Amino acid sequence: MAEEMNHPSSYVKLTKEQAPVEEISPGELNQPIDVPQLHVHKCNECGQPLPESYQAPADEPWTTGICECAQDTESCWTGLFCPCVLFGRNVEQIREDTPWTWPCICHAVFIEGGLAFAAVTAGLHGMIDPRTTFLICEGLLFSWWMCGIYTGLVRQSLQKKYHLENSPCDPCMVHCCMHWCALCQEHRELKGRLLDETFVPITVVNPPPIQEMSAASDSHNSAPLSTNGADRANVEMQPL
Repeated sequence: MAEEMNHPSSYVKLTKEQAPVEEISPGELNQPIDVPQLHVHKCNECGQPLPESYQAPADEPWTTGICECAQDTESCWTGLFCPCVLFGRNVEQIREDTPWTWPCICHAVFIEGGLAFAAVTAGLHGMIDPRTTFLICEGLLFSWWMCGIYTGLVRQSLQKKYHLENSPCDPCMVHCCMHWCALCQEHRELKGRLLDETFVPITVVNPPPIQEMSAASDSHNSAPLSTNGADRANVEMQPL
C-alpha cells in the first residue's frame, strides 16, 4: 500500500467535458471507399479492363463516297428498284444472327408502303378532305423519320465494327436525307471489307511421299542376314 501511495497511477480519467464527442450519423461508416487502383480503362463493348498503354483506334474514312453509287452497278440498280432487299443484305452481313428477310419485310412495309400510300393520297387530293390529307402526310413524315433512325442505327453498327467516321454527318441524318445513297455506300463498304478479310495468302506444303515396305525388299534384306549368319556359323576355333 505504501508503494502504491508513493507511485500514483499514470492513467488519467477523462470526464465528459474533456472527452470530445463526435456525432456519427447512421450509415456513415458504410460509405464506399474510393480506391485509385481500381480506376482502370474498360472496353465500352464488353466491359473488360484494358492495359494502360491501350489506345482506341482512330476513325477511318469510308472507302467510297456517299454519292459514288455508279462504282457498283449491281448495288446501284438494286438500291434504286428494291432498296428493301439491299437493306436486308446489309443487315445480314453486319449482324450474322439476323436473316435478311425480316429487315427486308420491315423496310418494304414502312418505307415502300409509306411511299405508295403517299402517292395514292396525292392522287386523291381533291377527293379527300384537306384535314385528313394533312394528318396522313404528318403521319407519313413521322414514320419516315422513325425509319431513318432505325436504318441509321444499322449504319452506326457498321461504323463501330470497322471504326468508320461520320460521313458526311450523323448516321440517322444521312438516312433521313440520303437514304438510297447511304444504302449503296454501306453495301459497297461491306463488300470491299469482306473481300479483304476472305483473301488470306495460303502456303501450300506438299507432304513427302509415303514409303512402303514390299515383300521383295524384305526378302532382299533378309538374304544378306542369312548369309552372314551362315558365315558366322562356319567359323571354327583353332588352337595356336
